[in-house]
Amino acid sequence: MTEPLAALSADKNFPTVLVVYASQSGRTARLAQAAADGARQAEPGARVWLRPALEARVEDLLAADALLLATPENFGYMAGALKDFFDRTYYPAQGRCQGLPYAVMVCAGNDGRGAIAAIERIAIGYGWRAVAPPLRVVGEPDAQALADATELGGGLAAGVALGIC
Repeated sequence: MTEPLAALSADKNFPTVLVVYASQSGRTARLAQAAADGARQAEPGARVWLRPALEARVEDLLAADALLLATPENFGYMAGALKDFFDRTYYPAQGRCQGLPYAVMVCAGNDGRGAIAAIERIAIGYGWRAVAPPLRVVGEPDAQALADATELGGGLAAGVALGIC
């Protein structure tokens, strides 16, 4: 089991960015890794935690200063593993992460809109704040998609560090 973010987030001078992802084919995992790398490059002191959705815990969520959610589109919806993360964390985190800045990445076989809409509805229930437009990648992530994911992760970390997210 991985150590929760709370154990390492005592120094609030640096942002803690939690990247929660689901991936079966590896496509979404590559986007999530690019975003995590971008966050680390933008804010070298940042704590960037890359967690598979089935391993991410409520303690990780509550210790995060920003959240990046990445999922494939499955049958026009988010991956079941990401939905499981929401199911396991919603009530324990209720009222405890209001205003958390978040962003979404979807690796789609179709158009990804259903997955994005579902995540956005759930985020409203948590009280999170979307701070960037969702990144939709249709098909295999190419160099541009990976660059966009890197930029999204970097922007999220920098925005939190600067206090603008």
